[in-house]
Amino acid sequence: MKFSIFKKKSINSLHTVAFYNLENLFDAKNAYNTLDSDFTPNGSKKWTPVRYQSKLSKLANTISRIGRESAGFPPVLVGVAEVENGKVVQDLLSTDPLSKYNYGFVHHNSPDERGIDNALLYNMDNFQVIGSEAIPLMIQNDNGQRDTTRDILYVKGVLNTEEVHIFVNHWPSRRNGGVETDYKRIAAARTIIGFMEQLERDFNNPNYIVMGDFNDGPSSASLQTLMSRNSLHNPMEKLKSPDRGSANYKRSWNLFDQIIVSHNFFNYERGTHSFAEANIFDEAFLAEYRGKYKGYPRRTYVGSRYMGGFSDHFPVYVQFKFHR
Repeated sequence: MKFSIFKKKSINSLHTVAFYNLENLFDAKNAYNTLDSDFTPNGSKKWTPVRYQSKLSKLANTISRIGRESAGFPPVLVGVAEVENGKVVQDLLSTDPLSKYNYGFVHHNSPDERGIDNALLYNMDNFQVIGSEAIPLMIQNDNGQRDTTRDILYVKGVLNTEEVHIFVNHWPSRRNGGVETDYKRIAAARTIIGFMEQLERDFNNPNYIVMGDFNDGPSSASLQTLMSRNSLHNPMEKLKSPDRGSANYKRSWNLFDQIIVSHNFFNYERGTHSFAEANIFDEAFLAEYRGKYKGYPRRTYVGSRYMGGFSDHFPVYVQFKFHR
């Protein structure tokens, strides 16, 4: 009996922080001034309210299970990418089993022409929002016009009793080539560094959590630019391998989805959190179970073909131990 009590106490001290690219979480309505017509009943995807509800149910179930086996409960923080608006985030949180938990969210509209944004889900029992803002990426395309890409979502809050500064990212895509678009993601890294420098004028030794779909791996120029700040540590670096990743492109694994933390998450003082684990949530139920794509993320669509899956990305997560 003593062992079971100790085990329960140990489990409940773990808190999960996750990131998940939700692969085009659109409602089935055509929004003004947004390139979302494909995701409507009459669009190329034949995106209907029934399909939308099915995807919400799959995503809600997935998020509720990330890290739950070791922590005992769903994530306290979840950064998400590719959400159309605040309404779809609210719909997600209102879907079982997430509706059973006390989740709130932070979302800001971004200028992305496809209408996809970032958001932060948080369990209100563990996290209190102090403030938030959208950090714009001021980058240009080759033609000199602004690339209207996703903003970086910044949230300041208190996790349990410890103040944290969170950045949720979905960096510019590699659609026109990885090398050709490197400068955009390097600019995103420098934007975060500049914002951190401002924060450090007001806060002593702030706690950072930088999460997202960076569209680059840990060894890329953009991530190495971000990691040039000696205050940061990327626990995802050790997870990348030829046989595992968070997304698969042309039968090659990538680890574009990462969660980076500041070095002060490696202390063990009372009232603080210390890093415990990093992992990819690549459970079998999220993957294709047969055919040439067996083991790859089970997508909602492949081109215009409806697959009825979850996302083209696996979630990633870290766990912290809270020292009471």
